[in-house]
Amino acid sequence: MEIKDCFQLGKITKPFGYKGEVVFFLDVDEPMDYAEMDSVFVEVGGKLLPYFIESINIKGNKAIVRFEDLTAEESTKLIGKNLFLPLSVLPKLTGKKFYFHEIINFAVVDASKGNIGTIASVIDYPAQPLFQIMNGDTEILIPILDQIIDKVDRENKTIYIVAPEGLIDIYLQ
Repeated sequence: MEIKDCFQLGKITKPFGYKGEVVFFLDVDEPMDYAEMDSVFVEVGGKLLPYFIESINIKGNKAIVRFEDLTAEESTKLIGKNLFLPLSVLPKLTGKKFYFHEIINFAVVDASKGNIGTIASVIDYPAQPLFQIMNGDTEILIPILDQIIDKVDRENKTIYIVAPEGLIDIYLQ
């Protein structure tokens, strides 16, 4: 399994107790969707290694996890490591909801300006994620807000937006 085929689920943050359990921080919208996981991939030395879960107890966005066949000493070596799952286990989203990775290369059509370019990436700032849209060599940054996104057309790989007046003009002058 390669990182490009996965999404980051979270991180192992600290040990829990003395029997080798660890605490996961789950960086997902619905942590309980992962309560039945039987394994995760842990990034070790730039590679993804599978670890099988013996028990998991989720509270909020944290989980107390015990791995199969891992001693307390071995589990503490995983502290600070990133957790991954295959993209195939992500629940399908509908409507105006989307995963950041799935909209790369989508066209962006504004209600007043028309096609303004293609999404090159999503800049995930803590305060506000942004679409990074490329219009030729020109970068356009648009905040990802429900009020701005009008429609996501997955079939035609297009996102329709209603940008605040003047925002796109800042970039295209």
